[in-house]
Amino acid sequence: MNTVLAAFKGEGSSFMWLILLSAIIILGLILERFYYIFLKSTVGRGNFMRSIAHHLQAGRLAEAGQLAAAQRFPLANVIAAVLINKDKGEKAIEKAVDEVFLTESPRLSRYLGLIITLANVATLLGLIGTVYGLILAFDAVGNLPAAQRPQALAKGIAVAMSTTYLGLVVAIPAMVIHGLLTMQSERLSEELEEKAVKVM
Repeated sequence: MNTVLAAFKGEGSSFMWLILLSAIIILGLILERFYYIFLKSTVGRGNFMRSIAHHLQAGRLAEAGQLAAAQRFPLANVIAAVLINKDKGEKAIEKAVDEVFLTESPRLSRYLGLIITLANVATLLGLIGTVYGLILAFDAVGNLPAAQRPQALAKGIAVAMSTTYLGLVVAIPAMVIHGLLTMQSERLSEELEEKAVKVM
């Protein structure tokens, strides 16, 4: 670990700082997506649909529409579009649902592509650092006096391994979390269509 920390100060430090910058941006995007997908768009969906079903079964369409309109998550917006336009005919309802879906679906998948891109960038920066470290090592072997070679060779290898290590440490968790966020985002998008059809 001391070798990795030392790499932030010596040769190849620019790669280490760029990987760290990628990690900070990735973390910010993950926190924002986690809040929107798992908290804002997911929590309370079950209770909301049970309340809507209870109102619909009792014939209280106006109350169901008011309940849906008062909420601020994607599923509620789609259900509200159905109930608010219930008297305008099937085509008007479908149009309203499509408009809401075209708004809400991209919001669910927003920034997910950027997370995986930055994870790949972190990996590639680690690879560039590895190549740079190997260049330093081979340069030491070929051009330095014998007494200086071991230390310069060790420094080059340390740069190579440290950048690879940090790049993978950033990229692997980011890719795993990206997969989980993408899976939940797609699940919520499918649910929007399913529940809208059921209410219709």
